[in-house]
Amino acid sequence: METPKTGWIGTGVMGQSMARHLMNSGHEVHIYTRSREKAADLEKAGAIWCNCPAEVARHTDQVFTMVGFPKDVFQVYFGEDGVLSGVREGAILVDMTTTKPSLAQEIYQAARERNAQFVDAPVSGGDVGARNATLSIMVGGDKEAVEKVHPFFQLMGKNIIHQGDAGAGQHTKMVNQITIAGTMIGVCEALVYGSKAGLDLETVLRSIGSGAAGCWTLDNLAPRILARNFDPGFFIDHFIKDMEIALSEAARMDLCLPGLALVNQLYRSVKAMGKGDRGTHALVLALERMAGQ
Repeated sequence: METPKTGWIGTGVMGQSMARHLMNSGHEVHIYTRSREKAADLEKAGAIWCNCPAEVARHTDQVFTMVGFPKDVFQVYFGEDGVLSGVREGAILVDMTTTKPSLAQEIYQAARERNAQFVDAPVSGGDVGARNATLSIMVGGDKEAVEKVHPFFQLMGKNIIHQGDAGAGQHTKMVNQITIAGTMIGVCEALVYGSKAGLDLETVLRSIGSGAAGCWTLDNLAPRILARNFDPGFFIDHFIKDMEIALSEAARMDLCLPGLALVNQLYRSVKAMGKGDRGTHALVLALERMAGQ
């Protein structure tokens, strides 16, 4: 059986590593991203450049997208030179961006009308998970399509779970982001407290990291905070986008999420400081300012 040709759109902080895993496994990968220089390393490694999303779709049997915001996803799929204008019959489209559940359902329906399939598969794990192929992948879509692309998910992640119909992956990612928001403020407030108390924070982390407070954020992002390294594993601008999707969905379901609303406002204060392009752990900067540190 011939190996399916694969398309990849979006080679940012996470997308580049994810596409490289497919290439390293011997797959022919056709790529497109808005800034071609961001794909230079992949091209050097053998990826085939395409001039637009439609061209990627015309040359491949499955297309993975990993872009920034819902408006970017919409443009990539529904734009004049979008994926849906070039998709082959029988192809599978997979959006791994975190976006609106309703948009995932819209793309799913549009793909069906073109005799293609669509899967929404947002991920969690940040740049570390993308580089190490240990992402958690939350999947929505028809079982048949999910099973076909599952071997490709296994090249990028370790925890791959089919959540249900189209949009279910995105809803699950909202649950994930709500959890992260609460965890992040807890970790950042704890470090601000420990600093104010005059503790050696590296020693503190050795104590609390193996107890009930232990979590991914504490293990991976707290050390970056101590090193004052706010390089993005995941951009604040993108996290604000995710929180606002979750708040919008919550409002639609008549839910009140006051904790999420508070964290969103704190992140907006960091963005107002000109730090929207920093990693999510830069939330500590807002809390430090409030503490007078």
